[in-house]
Amino acid sequence: MVWELVQLLSTWSIPALLVGIPIYGFLRGVRVYEAFVEGAKDGFWIGVQIIPYLVAILAAITAFRESGAMALLVHLAEPLLRPLGMPGEVLPLALVRPLSGGGAFGLMADLVRQHGPDSYIGRLATVMQGSTDTTFYILTVYFGSVCIRASRHALPVGLIADAVGILTSVLLVRALFG
Repeated sequence: MVWELVQLLSTWSIPALLVGIPIYGFLRGVRVYEAFVEGAKDGFWIGVQIIPYLVAILAAITAFRESGAMALLVHLAEPLLRPLGMPGEVLPLALVRPLSGGGAFGLMADLVRQHGPDSYIGRLATVMQGSTDTTFYILTVYFGSVCIRASRHALPVGLIADAVGILTSVLLVRALFG
């Protein structure tokens, strides 16, 4: 009974919001279509402003990976990571995740495809993907879109949160499935 209610709410929540918000705005006297078009126009220009930041992030990831530096780093770090329960194969995911969600998702999908979804590496990769965030991307989008140049403590705090997410995912997967 409860599960069916959860499924019903899950199925209809997004359509209800997509219909309900414009109706609410209309009832409040908001010119909904004009407000939507104005917001879309602003969003387009914000997208244009952050493109250079996104290109720089993606170029740096590609150069680091294609140069062989990623493979060398994995090779050097693996003896330190194995006792913690983190296979070297997962290190690229941990390094790319703060930079690129799409790149990290691709790495995670490759790990799951190679090792299987029920393997230790597959489980660790999926939990790590869900336990961390794209810190540099978030800072680029949010701070870049409103032209904030000094992010102050946002970057260190975001990277600490990512490190905690990585460590916690390793500890939990190791405790539950190791």
